[in-house]
Amino acid sequence: MAQSGKSSIKRSKPSYFMSILGVTLVLFLLGIIGWLVINANKLGDYFKENVEIRAYLRGDLNPKDSVALMDYITNKPYVKSIHYVSKEEGKKIYMSDGENEDWSKVLDENPLPNAIYFKIKRNYVQVDSMAAIKADIENQTYVSDVKYPEALVDKLNKNIRNISLGLLALVILISLVVIFLIDNTIRLAMFSNRFLIKTMQMVGATRWFIAKPLNKKAVLNGALSGVFASILLYIVIMLAERSVGWLKTIHDNQLIFLLFLILIIIGIVITVFSTHRSVIKYLKMKLEDLY
Repeated sequence: MAQSGKSSIKRSKPSYFMSILGVTLVLFLLGIIGWLVINANKLGDYFKENVEIRAYLRGDLNPKDSVALMDYITNKPYVKSIHYVSKEEGKKIYMSDGENEDWSKVLDENPLPNAIYFKIKRNYVQVDSMAAIKADIENQTYVSDVKYPEALVDKLNKNIRNISLGLLALVILISLVVIFLIDNTIRLAMFSNRFLIKTMQMVGATRWFIAKPLNKKAVLNGALSGVFASILLYIVIMLAERSVGWLKTIHDNQLIFLLFLILIIIGIVITVFSTHRSVIKYLKMKLEDLY
């Protein structure tokens, strides 16, 4: 009886091939959406972590006071990177804009103040957090003014929030479509095994005995679909990063690997669930209803 079941399952390879192909393509679509979500989040983090705060200093500080102020700012939990900008460096930055005129012919001295430029961690790039940081730095004795792109921070957060909500809605919609398509694909593949399932039941096989080999096959097929979808997605990612250079700057191996793992798990879970559900469905049906 077991041998007969195995031989019948082997004869169903074409339907299994088509189910693997169908599930692979659907998981690949889901993987593309997942990759876009990862890139959107990483791009948002990249922009946030490049927001720069500039603390302008009063007069010429002696080295001891400059070091003390630098240490004070550096030890703050929100600081990601920091550097001291002298008057001379400030002039170079000012002139590098290309549109600014050199004041050397008019002024004998450099009017720019010494400054401390620092970038903050992405979690602190919020309107209220930035205002609190500005107030704290302005309270320091040797700081005359603190500047940062307030309008940009507000707009950046609004855009990131809107994009995140849009992508979340898209992910939910695509996930529902993926579940529906995979379920239908597996049900069509199991349709060719309906007589095998019913025959095994009629000769006395238990529900577990009938479902076990099919569930094992579903685990393998789901895993293969996830692996093939991951390989296709990896190829697309490599081609995209080769064509669009800035994508490499936000590439995250850990998140990409996690996405591949999720695709494999989704492939296994939905395939096993759909297979087992189909087995139970055919076991409950009458023989004449199978035709």
